[in-house]
Amino acid sequence: MNLQPVLSNELITIRPLKESDFNALFSIASDKLIWEQHPNNDRYKEDVFKVFFEKALASNSAFAVIDTATEKIIGSSRYYDLDSKYNNISIGFTFISRDYWGTNYNSNLKKLMIDYAFQFVNSIYFHVGATNFRSQKAVLKLGAIKVEEPNNETNWLYELKKIK
Repeated sequence: MNLQPVLSNELITIRPLKESDFNALFSIASDKLIWEQHPNNDRYKEDVFKVFFEKALASNSAFAVIDTATEKIIGSSRYYDLDSKYNNISIGFTFISRDYWGTNYNSNLKKLMIDYAFQFVNSIYFHVGATNFRSQKAVLKLGAIKVEEPNNETNWLYELKKIK
């Protein structure tokens, strides 16, 4: 499975994250409200975001999300934890500009990533912060089911299974 394909539909294009994307993404990520429900709610700070961004680049599985109409970067997401033995992968580390909240851009992003991943795996996992109610609602809308709610962890685990 190529962890950084270029995927697109009528609304968005996702392409491999590049070092030159930092400024565009930080201008989005510097909005405190994006992170307010997130376990790492200080990612709006440049030094914290820089570490997040560098890990995304190093993962070789992160994307820039681009609005097809404007050709502007509107967010980021990535694949991670590909497990060939159990035939699953995780999708996460997603954030999009608040200008796109309440629209179908995030669901289109996830649909592109899910449809591509299901060509190679049978299950997709989403790790969602226990207080990140927006993201919990979003993954439930995708059809994912909560499969784990650890008592001492900050993330809950949701699973989306391939329909055969």
